[in-house]
Order: sequence, then structure tokens, then C-alpha cells
Amino acid sequence: MAKELGVSRVAMPTAGNAGAALAAYCSRAGIEAFVFCPDDAPETTISEIALQGARVFRVDGNITEIGPLVEAGKEAGGWFSMSTLKEPYRVEGKKTMGFELAEQLGWDVPDVIFYPTGGGTGLIGMWKAFAEMEVLGWIGPRRPRMVAVQSATCGPIARAFEQGAATSEPWVGGHTDVPGLRVPWTIGDFILLQILRESKGFAITVEDHEIEPARADMAREDGLHLCPEGAATMVAYGKALTRGLIAKDDRAVLFNCASGLKYAMPPVTERLERRGKIDYAKLVGG
Repeated sequence: MAKELGVSRVAMPTAGNAGAALAAYCSRAGIEAFVFCPDDAPETTISEIALQGARVFRVDGNITEIGPLVEAGKEAGGWFSMSTLKEPYRVEGKKTMGFELAEQLGWDVPDVIFYPTGGGTGLIGMWKAFAEMEVLGWIGPRRPRMVAVQSATCGPIARAFEQGAATSEPWVGGHTDVPGLRVPWTIGDFILLQILRESKGFAITVEDHEIEPARADMAREDGLHLCPEGAATMVAYGKALTRGLIAKDDRAVLFNCASGLKYAMPPVTERLERRGKIDYAKLVGG
């Protein structure tokens, strides 16, 4: 849509993956992209953004603090801001997640959706998609319970939900090792909180130390290489079951929003010398 509307230069703040996607699409469309990342954004993702042709800048702040820099530079930089919910079409793109869910479930919806929530455009887009599909007659009035998964150390939406508030307050000093959840405040907070309540859903938080074990378990047991945000939904699902927030027979969808290859993996230290005698029985634990 930016290309169709004649936009030739865009900019956004990002913790990583949105910037990588923007860089890829802009390269294909012939649009200049300027991406501003927190200093502690994942190295692989920062490099991916640069590889795909965007100008990347590290900034001493979190994504909420970087956002005003993008807005302030619009006139002098000559760019259009692609920040979360600063333009209408990202939500329209996120709707495809809702369309695909309904299609793959035979034009039905799951009982519950767990979504790693930073800026929250995914939840907003899916909720919009479900409403539009009902108007079109593709699905009925039933809706999934929407669950915002956030970090216990940076969870403004979860805190506001628990307090019964209509909006959230910025999480001062908020930090988490899960890059996509490192969002101390989002402009769409009131929409997200409304969706959680309308859907009879909830917000739930996870601890940083729970993420890597969940990633490892899923990789070993199911062969799925989750990103930390995806692993957060696994942890949240387990917590929700334990607390009775959902039932075991609920049809639940957990979103994984990136490849685990972008993030740290365990080092491999075991080594064999091919010219020496190899004790294969010992090698396999015999």
C-alpha cells in the first residue's frame, strides 16, 4: 500500500522482527527503509535488517523510547512513519492470521488464542478479521478467547487487565530477555484491553527463566524450533491450564512469530577424532 500511495521512504522503531519484515518488503518495492533498534535487540535480527537493504541504527533506549525519535524525524528525514498503529495497513495485513485460522479449521475458530503481545497488532488484526468474516457469512458469531502473553518484568497490558483499567501505564524500567515482549507501553493499549474483555479472555505473564527450557522441550519433543516469543506462549498455556483459566479439551492456538534460528542455541562441545578408536557403545550410552 505504501508503494501504491507513492511513499518512497519509511522508518520504524523495532525490537527486531518487524524491522526485518519491513526491510524485506521495502527492498522488493523499491522503497527506502530506515530502522531504529534498541541496543539490546538480537544481533542476528539487526544484521538481517541490514542485509536486506535497510539503514539500521542502534539507539540507547527501548522501543517505546525510540518511537518519538521516528515521529520527530518525519519532516527533516522525509519519511513516513511505519510505527505500530501509526498507519492503518499493518492491522489489515495482520488480519490474514485470522483468515488462515478460520480457513484451516473448516471455517470455524479455536476456543482460545495465545498471542505474544508487545505492540499487539496481531490481536487487533485477528479480532477485526473475525468480525468481518461473520459479516461475510464465512463464520458464525462464536469468538475465541483472546489471551495476551507478556513478560512478568515488562507487562503493561497484563497489569492493566488485572487492575480492571481501560488503558495501561508505561512500565518504568521494564526489561525482559524476550525481545518481542520488550515493549513498556503501546499506543493500542485501550483496544487490546477491550478485546481481552469482549472475548472473555485474559492476560498472563511469564518469567524469563522459563523461556529457554520451554524452547528446548519443544525442540526435543516435537521438533519445533520456536523463537522466545513462541516459547512464551507455551509457558503461558501451561500456566493457564494449571490455574484453571482454560480446559484441557479447549482447542487452543499458540502463535510462534519467528524462526528460532535468530536466537541463542546451546553450544556443541563433544568431539570425535576419526583416526582414533571409537567406543560406539559408550558413545550411545551403552
